[in-house]
Formats: sequence, C-alpha cells, structure tokens
Amino acid sequence: MRRSVRFAVGAVLGVGALAAYLLYVGPQQVFDRATGVALWAVAVVAVLVVCEAVVDGVGVWASIKPLNGGLSPRRSVEFALAGDFFDVFSPAGPVSSEPIMARFFSVETGTDYSEALGVRGVAKYVKSGAQLLVSTLLVGVLLVGGQSPTFVLVTVGGAVAALGLVGAVVVVGRDPLNTGLVAVATPVVGVVSSLYREEPHGRAVVERAVSRFWERALYFREAPGLVGLIAVGGVLEQLLTAGALWVALAGTGETVVLIALVALVPFPQAASVVPIPGSLGAYDVLLAGALTVVAGVPTANAAAAVLVVRTLGLLTSLGVGGVAAAFLRGWTPGGD
Repeated sequence: MRRSVRFAVGAVLGVGALAAYLLYVGPQQVFDRATGVALWAVAVVAVLVVCEAVVDGVGVWASIKPLNGGLSPRRSVEFALAGDFFDVFSPAGPVSSEPIMARFFSVETGTDYSEALGVRGVAKYVKSGAQLLVSTLLVGVLLVGGQSPTFVLVTVGGAVAALGLVGAVVVVGRDPLNTGLVAVATPVVGVVSSLYREEPHGRAVVERAVSRFWERALYFREAPGLVGLIAVGGVLEQLLTAGALWVALAGTGETVVLIALVALVPFPQAASVVPIPGSLGAYDVLLAGALTVVAGVPTANAAAAVLVVRTLGLLTSLGVGGVAAAFLRGWTPGGD
C-alpha cells in the first residue's frame, strides 16, 4: 500500500475515532474541561502526555530486541503510538491489545506470532510489576507519614503479591500450563486459521507455537539489561503521567505532593476490565476518587484535572496513534 494511502487511512482512523469520542463525551463538556483549567497548565499537560506516549517506545525497543535484532528507535516509537491506539479500542486495554500488536511485531521482524507474543507478554509483566512496586513503596512512605489510608497499601501491595504469585506459578507449573494452553488454543486456532487457509492449523502447529513462545519469553533470563530497561521505561511513563496530573491540579489552584500522584497512577488500571473502549468513565472515576480519598483533593478539582489529562491522552492515542497504526505492515492475515 502506498504511503499516501496509508496516511489517508490513518487520518480517517484518527479523525473518526476523535469524532466518536467527542460525540460520546459531548463537545461542550470537552470545552468546559479545557477552560476549567489554566491554559498554561493545559499546554504543559499536552507536552507531558505526548512525552509519555513517546517514552513507551523505550519498552517496545527493549522487548522486541530479541526478535532478529528488533526495531529502530523511530519504529519503536511508532509501534508504541499504534499500541496506544489499540489500547483505546480494546475492551481490556493492553491485555487485549497486545495479541493484536503481536501480529504487527511478528511481520515487522520476520518472526513467528507466538515469539512476538512471548516477548511482549514478558514486557507487560515487567512493566506492570515495576510500576506497582514503586507505588507500593511510595504508599508505604505516605502511610508512615499519615497521608495514606491502609487499604490503599493493601490494594497495591496485594497486586504486587498477585503478580509474584502468577510468575511463580508460571515458572513452577509450566508443563501442565503448556498442556492446558495447547488444549484450549487448538480448536480456536483451527477455526481462525480456516478463515484464510485451505488447510487449518492443527495441534502440532499449536504445540510448536507454544514452545517458541516460552523460548522467547525465557530469553530475558539471559538479558537482565533489557528487563531493566523495560522496567525503567514503565516507571518513566508513570512519572510523566503523575507530572501531567500534578500540573493539571496546579492549573485548578490545588497543590498536591507529587509522590502521592506517582503512587496512585497505576491504581485505576483495574478499570480495564470494564468492556468500554478506553475505559471511558470507569478509569476517570477511579482516579479522581483516589485523588480525593488519598491526596485530599476536592472532588471538583480532582475531576477537572483527571478529565483534562484523560482527554488530551485519548486525543493523542486516537489521532496520532491512528496514523501510526495505518503504517503498520501485517493487516492481511498470512501476508505483509
């Protein structure tokens, strides 16, 4: 597909998504959100939101490095932006968008789908673990200082423990887990592959794919530098999002301790279980509520700041991310 056509398709995707978002929320409400916060704050938040989207490219670059040398820094940023686009449209956010993105990663690097899914699965696990660990430590500090309710520490600490438990189960019980994966995936793969192949994939193909998945996932045991880079990239994203919230709150006249915002940023990710594109409404309510309960921010100020950050974030993901998604190779099953 010619680049001009790709750009046109991306523009249609981006503009169409923006229009749908504005219709869902209401143009007047979006305008009110922007005017409810000082204009200087809106401008700074916009810059921080874009920086956060670009920094996501660090984790993409590090995670894809094992696949035939990986991607260039520029392409890593493009893939990160495209991933943000699919994060918005996938009901479960990154959980359901990564299987979509794995297709494009595999085509770009000339590797198997399962290999791409393996490295990206590790990346999401490491990134989430790093962010939640930072949150747990900071909430502990706030709790000692009397600035955080105990249930917040229990929540984020419990999430870290759950991640650790999942990791332990995967490592210790990999063989029975593989058997279960093959049993569940074989009929699904057979049905999907029958849509574009005369001879659908069978159990042997699924077994080889699962084997390649673990081969790539376990590669990171020998590449601690890449694991550390993924974790650092995730924490940088967390800091930039917290910084955007801090600036937006300052634009409403409210001053909040920055570490409290850093600690709370991963908290609303639970909203991704709500089957709504971009977790519209659910994410906003959880984050604004956390700001009020933990940081003592007045409800109106918290809502205004969160909605400004979220609006600018979604506009970036849909607009810029839509164009980036159109330039991905691999839209046709079985071909480039």
